[in-house]
Amino acid sequence: MEKTFADLGLSPELMKAIAAQGFEQPSPIQAQAIPVALTGRDVVGQSQTGSGKTLAFGLPAVDRIDPTSRSTQVLIMCPTRELAMQVCAEIHKVASFKEGVRATPIYGGSSYDRQIRALQMGSQIVVGTPGRILDFVDRGTLRLDDLKTLVFDEADEMLDMGFADEIERLMQAVPKERQTIFFSATFDPRIRRLIDRYTNNPATITIEQKAMTVPTIEQRYYEVQGRSKTEVLCRVLDMDSPRLTIVFANTKKAVDDTVDALTARGYAADRLHGDLNQVMRERVMRNFRNGTIEVLVATDVAARGLDVNDIDLIVNFELPYDTEDYVHRIGRTGRAGRKGTAVSLVAGREIYLMQRIQRFTNAKVTRAKVPSQEELEATRVDQTFEKLKATLEAGSYTKHEHTVQRLLDAGFDPTDILSAVLDLWMKEFSREGEQIIEDRANQRPQQPQREFVPSQQSAVTGRTAAAGDSPPVPRPADAPRAEEPARDEGPRRQDAPAPSYQEPRDDFGPAPMRSRSFVQKGPRSGMVRLFVNIGGMDNARPGDIAGMIYNTAKIPSGTLGTIEIFEKCAYVEVPEDHVETVITTVTGTNYRGRDVRMNLADRQDGGGGQRSSFGPRGFGSKPSYGGGAKPGGFRKPYGGGGGKFGGKPQGGPGSGFKGRRWED
Repeated sequence: MEKTFADLGLSPELMKAIAAQGFEQPSPIQAQAIPVALTGRDVVGQSQTGSGKTLAFGLPAVDRIDPTSRSTQVLIMCPTRELAMQVCAEIHKVASFKEGVRATPIYGGSSYDRQIRALQMGSQIVVGTPGRILDFVDRGTLRLDDLKTLVFDEADEMLDMGFADEIERLMQAVPKERQTIFFSATFDPRIRRLIDRYTNNPATITIEQKAMTVPTIEQRYYEVQGRSKTEVLCRVLDMDSPRLTIVFANTKKAVDDTVDALTARGYAADRLHGDLNQVMRERVMRNFRNGTIEVLVATDVAARGLDVNDIDLIVNFELPYDTEDYVHRIGRTGRAGRKGTAVSLVAGREIYLMQRIQRFTNAKVTRAKVPSQEELEATRVDQTFEKLKATLEAGSYTKHEHTVQRLLDAGFDPTDILSAVLDLWMKEFSREGEQIIEDRANQRPQQPQREFVPSQQSAVTGRTAAAGDSPPVPRPADAPRAEEPARDEGPRRQDAPAPSYQEPRDDFGPAPMRSRSFVQKGPRSGMVRLFVNIGGMDNARPGDIAGMIYNTAKIPSGTLGTIEIFEKCAYVEVPEDHVETVITTVTGTNYRGRDVRMNLADRQDGGGGQRSSFGPRGFGSKPSYGGGAKPGGFRKPYGGGGGKFGGKPQGGPGSGFKGRRWED
């Protein structure tokens, strides 16, 4: 018979708080840890992220507090400010029926004065990060003379982030007679040494699982070239149509580049990494929780402690170098019995990282085929049908009887009228994606996919390498290190450059391009060629420039012509009747720190160097460029990327152009 919270020995006040939150049965780690912790014995608990560790130590810690004393009796250490805020919020909930108990979060990046005032008013529970906690202890602002319980949450992460010295210093400042609780997803030799040194006959509780990932999470990966990742990410978002998504990258620069690419294509995206101050972090998280932001791109460190339960999709834009980080990442979906999806974009030698991840987690990650443009279109049609069907069934629409009757009186067939409306709608709220090398692979016979068979023994308990195993992949010497915490949360390191994986040559790749010269034909009829002073050196792509123009000039979607990218500039075909609007509104705007200038182009200036030419782009009605789009309409407004391959190479006289023309 499974235990209930009533069987664990908690006080009536805490039982009321539990009932108010709707909890009925404790999780395995809670059922085993709470009765032991209530006795005051030291506890060492090992359980995965999302298993309920916070209540496992939070409930007994609150229950053992003397509310008549205002001194600090419980100190909970967390590796990041986000986790500290989340834990403190949970403590507030469980302590809501125990009168006189106060909990205060202490972390870097926030006002000293406000935190000091909270401590001076008296706080029996303090939740914080090592750097700020030690700062307050050294100042004498935080006194630990009456401390009863010391908790280390996510202890492995604290050590990974370089807090070993801070932990050692803190242990010298707390009373010898105390209860010490360690909770962690993993226990390596470093943590074992701390446990042996600073605990007294602890109760060890381990919640074992057959696999380190939950079965409600569908895991799949796409093997792609590095330059195709952004387009494949967008196709996954369009196909899966998630409400909330977290995309993980390994460095701050990768996060920024991914957010810029998504927002230029009309997705409601924003970033979360260590360069954001606390006010900005809280704003981003508030917008993500309420759905203003649909895609959150983050580093591992910045995303720890996110308190969002209804995340539909996790995307590993870059695979983590530490296999345990993969478990932490995807554990943010599929919670509380809900279904979730985890997608990884694997390029080059990252395939060996994926093999290691599968062996470590003892789980199968399915290789999937990159969705084609035809599959995207079919999905879009299905989504349109379902949305129309739901709207008609609910009756939640305005009847435009007068307009409909006018069309009927004009002799149009009802089927033709509805077809035209659907055609306009789908053009407005859909995107035309970029042609990528994987699309050619979709047109060839499917190659046998690499299968990785998970070991029957978890890597956590150790295993002997079997015959046929790929050799282990050492972390590259130049691999980017994990993003570091803020200054008051431990030592910082500079991000190293990203590893230069060498991607294998694809048999279906394009043939080497030959140097040719062609006569410049000039813009198409009704179009005017404009010059813009940003190009390849600014990391500008056709979709970025199109997004800037559509969002700034507010011209109809799909009206731009060919976009040609050179190293220092670009050329854009614009309809004659929109030329003045585009030039006057776009000139003077800012693109990644550079003032933009647009003017009429000389027909004979072909520029120089290699260029990429893309055809007309459609961005939808409400795209956002560089600042996070607001959700609205049927699908996320989208634009940018590329077009269908089908034109001839073309360049200006003497341009030395090497490339292909991409256009509709």
